[in-house]
Amino acid sequence: MLCRSCGHEVAEDTDLRFVPSRLALSHRNDTVIAGKVVSVQLFENPQGFQFEVVTFKRADVLKHWPADGHFSWFPGHSWTVASCPRCKTHLGWAFQPSDWPRTVNREEFEASDQTFVALIVDRLLQEHFASTLLMTPKSFRS
Repeated sequence: MLCRSCGHEVAEDTDLRFVPSRLALSHRNDTVIAGKVVSVQLFENPQGFQFEVVTFKRADVLKHWPADGHFSWFPGHSWTVASCPRCKTHLGWAFQPSDWPRTVNREEFEASDQTFVALIVDRLLQEHFASTLLMTPKSFRS
């Protein structure tokens, strides 16, 4: 999966990890990633903005600590904003257990089975789809 804004590779389909939440407004299965059926959940933040997300065990994102336990879509977890490390576009949120310290390092986050990242579907591109958008030199002929 690539950042839609800059093309940075953010996540691998092998890192998909469905984390269900009873707070999701809706849930649907879709083939948004590498032709695999994945679970997409719809959430709404306190300001009324809605986001469709897919959850991953890990992703190459910047996590903006400290984590916050308020308004978490995943009970028992605190969240922090996750952005593209190249262009800084907001891509989603990283979640960690609420009883953890508010700031953890990347190694602690990725080593745990209790952490995950929820990425916004509309802010991602499939690498396969992106490659179909590239023009070959032959198409530049006049």
